[in-house]
Parts: sequence; structure tokens; C-alpha cells
Amino acid sequence: MSHLVDPQGGEPVTGGQRPLVPVSAEDFARRKRRVVFIWAGAALLVLLLGIWTYRRSVDPLEAQQSVEEGKRFLKANRYAEAVLSFSHALVLRSDLADAYLFRGRANAGLGRLDLAVEDFSKVIQLRPQDAEAYVERAAARLEQEDYPGAISDCGEALKHDAKIAVAYSMRGRALVHTGSPQRALEDLNRAVELAPDQSNYFQRAATYQALGQHKLALADLDEVIALKPDGPQAYFARAQSRRATGDVAGANQDHRQALLLDSH
Repeated sequence: MSHLVDPQGGEPVTGGQRPLVPVSAEDFARRKRRVVFIWAGAALLVLLLGIWTYRRSVDPLEAQQSVEEGKRFLKANRYAEAVLSFSHALVLRSDLADAYLFRGRANAGLGRLDLAVEDFSKVIQLRPQDAEAYVERAAARLEQEDYPGAISDCGEALKHDAKIAVAYSMRGRALVHTGSPQRALEDLNRAVELAPDQSNYFQRAATYQALGQHKLALADLDEVIALKPDGPQAYFARAQSRRATGDVAGANQDHRQALLLDSH
């Protein structure tokens, strides 16, 4: 076997081995810095992970607090402030369906119907079975005069809950506007059955008037006035049907009462 001689000490070095090279102070310092950097990086990673974990635990609480704050603003009709609170909650938690729902109501209160529809659509995306969200979007679309959209949304709401009176009422109103008063009457009959309030009686009376059925309209308007005797709109409407049935004196009386109430 051949041998190599270590040039520093004359000792033979067997084939395949390499001579030992002394480590300089600079090399040692470099290695030490490398170790320090590795440990510092690991510590930073642990710190960031801790911060992320903490934020994950705190954000849901802060988001819910913003939702509750927004609900208080919404109840006080402070719509702009409500929108800001709900938007802050959604920055922290983008999957909060209630925040979209309430923000949609606030946007509707501000007359920003396009934004309201977007918010209600997001609720439906997150909770496809949410009948309330369909009703809310239908109301916004009805105000936008998007009658086919309102009819569709009311239908979806009723698929999930067949006893939502307002869904029947709104679909009935939309059907009247699309030239289908007879179909509208079917929905309004169901609305009155589920919720015999002044609004549903009034909407059905208006539909009877559109169909020329003034005696039936008068019966519903009597109910409206009994429930809300200080509402001028019902007196104006009853005057119209009374005149149509030949009761001119009654029509004039209702008209005078409507003007009196409307002036207050």
C-alpha cells in the first residue's frame, strides 16, 4: 500500500485520507454566527407562530364584539356607523354570515340597495338554507323594482319555510306589478291567513281594486282602518272604492278624513 507524507509533520497518511487542517479563529466565529442566526430564526418563527395563534384566539371575540356594536347602531337607525362596525367584523372574520345580514339591512337603510343585495347574496352563499336571507334580498329587489328577482327570492324562501307571511305578501305585490293580479291574490290570501295585519289587508285590498272587485276591497279597507284608524292612505283608498260602487257621499267623507289626517 502506498503512503503519502503529511507535509507539516512528515507523518505518513494512508491513501484516501485527507490531512487535518487547523480551524482558524475567523472560521470558528463564522460557524458560531451561523448557529446564532439559526437559533434566532427559530426563535422568531416561534414568536410569529405565537402571535398568529394569539390573534386566531382573539379575532373571533373582537369580531363578535364588532357585530354586537353594529347591532346597537342598527337598532338606533345609525346606519353608517353600523356598516363600519359590521365591516370591521368581516375584516377579522370573513365567514360571519350574521355580519353580512345585518350590514345588508344597514345598507338598505341608507338606500344602497345594490350593496344590500350583495350582502344578502353573501349570506345565502354561506347559509343556502337561510329563508330570512332570501326574504331580505327579495325586499331589496322589490324596492329596486326588480320584480322577477323578488318573485324568485320569495319562492326560495317559501321552499325553506312555507309559513313566512311576508314572503307571500311581497311576491303578491311583485306579481301585481308584472301583470298577474289573480296569481297575486292567491299569495295575498295566504298572507292574510298567516298574518291578518293592516299591511296584508291593504295589499289585498289594492289587488281587489286592480281586479275591479271593489266590494271585497272595501271589506279589507274596513279592516285596515279598524286596525289603524289614523292612517290617511286607507281612507284615500276606501274613498276610491266607495266612489266606484256609487257611494259618492261615503267617498267624499273618506276623502275629507284622509286630508285631515294627512295634514297632521
